[in-house]
Amino acid sequence: MPTSSITPVSSPSGERAWKLILHHDLPASLVVFLIAVPLSLGIAAASGAPLIAGLVAAVVGGVVAGALGGSPLQVSGPAAGLTVVVAGLVNQFGWAATAAITCAAGLLQILLGVTKIGRLALSLSPAVVHGMLAGIGVTIAVQQLHVVLGGKAQSSLIANVAALPAQLIAHHGHSVVVGVLTVAVVLAWPRIPVVKAIPAPLVAVVIVTALAAVFMVDVTRVDLPDQPLQNLILPAMPEGTPVEIATAVLTVALVASVESLLSAVAVDKLHRGKRSNLDRELIGQGAANAVSGALGGMPVTGVIVRSSTNVAAGARTRASAILHGLWIAAFVLAAGSMLELIPMAALAGVLLVTGLRLVQLAHIRTLRKHDELLVYVVTAAGVAVLGLAEGVLLGLVLAVVRVLYRLARATVTATESDGLWTVRIRGTLVFLGVSSLVRTLRSIPAGAKVRVVLEVDHLDHAAHEALEDWRRGHIARGGSVELGPPQGRSMLEGIREFEASADQLRPMLAKLAADGQRPEQLFITCADSRIVPNLITTSGPGEQFCVRNIGNLVPPNGSNSNSVDAAIEYAVEVLGVRSIVVCGHSHCGAAAAALEADVLDGSGLQNWLRHLEPSVRRTLAMPDIIDPATGTKLVPADKLSVANVAVQLENLRTFPCVLKAEEEGRLELIGLWFDIGAAAARLVLEREPYLVRADAKISSTGTASTMATNPSIQ
Repeated sequence: MPTSSITPVSSPSGERAWKLILHHDLPASLVVFLIAVPLSLGIAAASGAPLIAGLVAAVVGGVVAGALGGSPLQVSGPAAGLTVVVAGLVNQFGWAATAAITCAAGLLQILLGVTKIGRLALSLSPAVVHGMLAGIGVTIAVQQLHVVLGGKAQSSLIANVAALPAQLIAHHGHSVVVGVLTVAVVLAWPRIPVVKAIPAPLVAVVIVTALAAVFMVDVTRVDLPDQPLQNLILPAMPEGTPVEIATAVLTVALVASVESLLSAVAVDKLHRGKRSNLDRELIGQGAANAVSGALGGMPVTGVIVRSSTNVAAGARTRASAILHGLWIAAFVLAAGSMLELIPMAALAGVLLVTGLRLVQLAHIRTLRKHDELLVYVVTAAGVAVLGLAEGVLLGLVLAVVRVLYRLARATVTATESDGLWTVRIRGTLVFLGVSSLVRTLRSIPAGAKVRVVLEVDHLDHAAHEALEDWRRGHIARGGSVELGPPQGRSMLEGIREFEASADQLRPMLAKLAADGQRPEQLFITCADSRIVPNLITTSGPGEQFCVRNIGNLVPPNGSNSNSVDAAIEYAVEVLGVRSIVVCGHSHCGAAAAALEADVLDGSGLQNWLRHLEPSVRRTLAMPDIIDPATGTKLVPADKLSVANVAVQLENLRTFPCVLKAEEEGRLELIGLWFDIGAAAARLVLEREPYLVRADAKISSTGTASTMATNPSIQ
């Protein structure tokens, strides 16, 4: 039987898919629907948009983005992160023109997704992104505080802050009671363990709406058109300069894209299902915005609050997001009058808390640890005071300046010992650090013997030219210069060198320490020092769970090989890896020893290599194996190494957890053989031809054809 690892994971059968929808997605969609309605109304009110526009965006986001997007469990709709942007557009262009801008932004998002450059939005500094959201959150919170207090929000943060003292001492009426009670319920509800599964915004809005109705409180309430479909405000061409219109479209597209992609990445961390296709997600979000704008709806983005609720409620497929949109549409059309009982102050209370939660202390602590808090604060303050585009631009400029400053901080030292000068250059040396380099080099006496030790991760042309000019000049004046790495370096020196140059790794490793490991694969390979798994698979920290032993052996289940057994069960059942790779290699000492019986009797090594005996027997029964790249016959030890990989794949299936996961399509088994001398990987099959190139696509019948890349190995 060929390894199943290279065939695509199959979709659930029709019957199983319906069971997933009925048992998991249907209940989850109802929970998300209940939380989406008050949030959509509140965001529309805070943005100055018609309330029906928020509900249109919620419906379209659920159905269109849910069906077409690349993040199956993400739920889309109107988001608090775009409130400030939409409010500004409504004030500048009016609502009909804002709908047209939303439609155009959606088309731009589709273009970004098709050209596969949309994910560049994730290259933004996290300090800038979180600072942007924090600035938006503060703006929303202060704005909605006026509504909670029974007043009217002003057009800017400064105006809202300036008017706040007068608002606090004014006569508030019943609105302040409704608003404060809403805030109290939203904050207190999650602290009640038994009922915290029910969304707090829903509970708060239901409670205050019921109390307001029972006591017949005189407050401003939600006002929806009697005929929602007939009263949609369709898009109209904006009136303004081409630059103003293009800026508006670009702003909506970029902010919506960044928020959606960041939300998709965050949702992936909440479940062990299929990972997000970010380019497809951007296309789905663009389609949703194009449709929402065309129907007079608000901009749509992926929303982490709704998405995390969806995952927590047990959703398994994209059907949950689609169904939640359909429930909203049905509710508005059939029972829209019930929404008109909701006090506007209650929606303001929900948005007040939502805005404050965009300022997350966890982000502040992390950014402070990585010395990026200044960028966060400047971006947040800029967004809140100057506006979204201006604040983000300020943050980006500051982030770039700090990067340039760090690039110029290469350490250059010159020390003398026993007549030998050692010049040690550490860090990133670019043109900004050339002056420091030249100043240090000129301090070395003419005619001296010099050794230059380069411990840099990057050396640009200007720095290289300055170093080479000095080298030629020093030699011309009777000196000698030797370039090269440090010689005779001990392990401790290597550790010190790593720590001195680990600044670029620290943010990633700190994130892995906080989030825990979520590797995609278990990599079982030989303990041979020439094999570097991360180098072969081009993987980094946190991406690979690795087991190494002599001969890359997987003794069958029940062989009392406790260490290997525990690693396999932990990787499959706890970590939920999606593939297991068994990797053999050429010039294997274990294979050679097994063929020559060159092992001391009774030794631990001999006892371990007994697990190779089935592979030796398999080798003797096999025809010659031909290297698919060179066309040459493998030597006996290499042939045994290839056969051994196939046997270990069979042994893996003796573990119940592996067999079950493979049969359910949750796990792939991959055979790999690495030719050390050629620095090339080959795929191992369990039938002839046994060895194929790594870019071969394997069909279910075990035949091979060539393809450009093999995703299973990447």
